[in-house]
Amino acid sequence: MTIDTEEQLAKLRQIGRIVADCLQHMLGSLEEGMSTADLDQIGHGFLKAHGARSAPQLTYNFPGVTCISVGSEAAHGIPSTEKNIGRGQLVNIDVSAELDGYFADTGASILFRGEDPYIQGLCLATRQALGAAIQSVRANALLSVIGQAIETQAAQTPYNVVRNLSSHGVGQALHEEPRMIPSYYDPYDRRRIHEGMVFTIEPFLTTGSSIVRQADDGWTLYNADGGFSAQYEHTLVATKDGALVITEPSRGQAFHALVGP
Repeated sequence: MTIDTEEQLAKLRQIGRIVADCLQHMLGSLEEGMSTADLDQIGHGFLKAHGARSAPQLTYNFPGVTCISVGSEAAHGIPSTEKNIGRGQLVNIDVSAELDGYFADTGASILFRGEDPYIQGLCLATRQALGAAIQSVRANALLSVIGQAIETQAAQTPYNVVRNLSSHGVGQALHEEPRMIPSYYDPYDRRRIHEGMVFTIEPFLTTGSSIVRQADDGWTLYNADGGFSAQYEHTLVATKDGALVITEPSRGQAFHALVGP
């Protein structure tokens, strides 16, 4: 999508704030022993109260309102009554929704009430990669600057970039052009960022293999080597002055979560 009017931007900001606040609400609602299905219902209630609809359900008939991945799962985890959140567990929540024909997408990973410095470092490194990528965005720049920024930032850490998951266009659909924005530098990608372009940036960094696999359920992506992945995601609009992030929460710090003992 390309933003052409102030009305479009206002609509996009509205759904962006809703998904950001929903993510914060879900992160703040985490309790030890809670099932991922229960957590998903919290997200469902929040979106419904704000008039929004789950984008993965609406677009792909996904068997959940939000995607919740735990442990060695990287993304697209199906909420389940049989998956319980434990102390020291890596949890990823991805919230995307639609309101009045506009879509926004955000996500975060946290180490729930854990103190493993290596996994905490993974989460920090991924947030920093997202920040570096957002700083690289300018209208008329090559789209490849995003992957270059992520890869350069990740190279300063002991973690690897997941290469078969990418950022994507969004706005009037959950996934639209540009559909594949790599998290690594592709010197042959000559596409440009144009003013008003709406897209996500969502780097995945991992402790192990740079390739994730799909589980037998047809949805869940996991680290086949048993490693762990973290993801952080914002939806943004490109301007000549930089990136306008639309998935900032109403209050507090983005991606806040219970990470202490």
